[in-house]
Order: sequence, then structure tokens, then C-alpha cells
Amino acid sequence: MTKLRLAVLLVAATAGLGLAVPATATAEVAPFPALALPFKAGQQVYSAGIHSDDGSTGVKNAIDFSPADRTVRAPLAGTVHLQHCAGGDWVTIDHDGGWRTGYYHMEGIEVTDGEHVEAGAELGSTGNALPCGGSSTGAHVHFTLWTLPDAPAAANWDGKSFAEVSTVVAAASGEPVDGKSIGGWRFTAGAEQYTGTATHLADNAVTQLPGRFRAKL
Repeated sequence: MTKLRLAVLLVAATAGLGLAVPATATAEVAPFPALALPFKAGQQVYSAGIHSDDGSTGVKNAIDFSPADRTVRAPLAGTVHLQHCAGGDWVTIDHDGGWRTGYYHMEGIEVTDGEHVEAGAELGSTGNALPCGGSSTGAHVHFTLWTLPDAPAAANWDGKSFAEVSTVVAAASGEPVDGKSIGGWRFTAGAEQYTGTATHLADNAVTQLPGRFRAKL
């Protein structure tokens, strides 16, 4: 379900008391956008399953993908933001309607900060990069879903450790992968971390995650 910002709740509460609130307090995130998969369709892909950003606790806003061609692509048009850490950069893309997608562990990043990209644009290669910390086993992209805070400054994650982003930031802005349809597939989280299913909407074929499937449209 799309998350309303905290400000929307404040509007409802103060309206009942007859109090005035600023117009900016009504900000709302748009419905979930029509994302493609973050790689070229038609190829074999392995997914380690749906999990929280740190793979331990919190909202399950992440899913790992290892496409055969190792190329990560933008699933929707948007503006790139490189999040800088001492160990290098990782990529986020801001999309219309208050949505953000994230791409961790990538190597050979091919986009620049502030660049506008179209759907399908090459972002980099799957890898094991740990610019802000964390861990990785086997080259993949750690793909994450987010809703942006109202305050622009809160959307800048420069210098934030992976531990902070995957806990504090994820608690505030992480969006569950569960129930989302991406690139013609509906992803459903399992009870445990790194589990779930991918259902191809065209024929209802189900792949258990972790698992391998052909990412047909």
C-alpha cells in the first residue's frame, strides 16, 4: 500500500480541532509506478529473494537480482543521485510521484550525479561493491524501493553508512516489495528473509525465491 507522509496525518488531526495547517502539509506519494525490471528482459536471472535492506529486520524493501548479462538498467525514467561514501558511490534514482529506487553493490557505475535517465538506460554492472559497508556474496544488484521524505535534505544520503540507511532510513522511507508488480512480475515476500515468489502475470507461472527464472515480459 502506498504510504502517506506523516504530514497528511497531521492535517487530519488538526482539521478535526479546527486548526490551520500549511498547504505543504498535504504532500502525498503517488501510486506505485509502472517499473520495469532493473535489467533487460528475456534473459535468465537469479534472485536471492525478498528481504529487508539489512537482511535481518525491518521492512522488506529489497530484492537481489543477478541477470545473466550482469548489466543493471533503470526501470523507469528519473534523476540519478550518486550517494557518496568513503569507499565510493552507489546509485539511487528519483522518479516522479515521490518514488526512489536504489542500486547497491554495483561496479563500473556509468551514470553521473544529477543525470536524467530514461527507462532502460545502463547504470552499471552487478558486483560486490561495499562503498558504505555491508556485505555481499556473489555479484548482484541489491535493488531497493523507497518513498521520499517531504524534506529535500532528508533525501540526501551522502556519507550515511549502509547500517544507517538500512535501519533508520529504511524504517522511515523503505517501501515493501511484497505485492508489487515489476516488469510483468508480481513479487510476494515469504515469511522468512530471502524467500518469496515471483509470479509471471501473463501466465501465472510461479518461481520460488531464491530461484532462477527467465525474465520474459
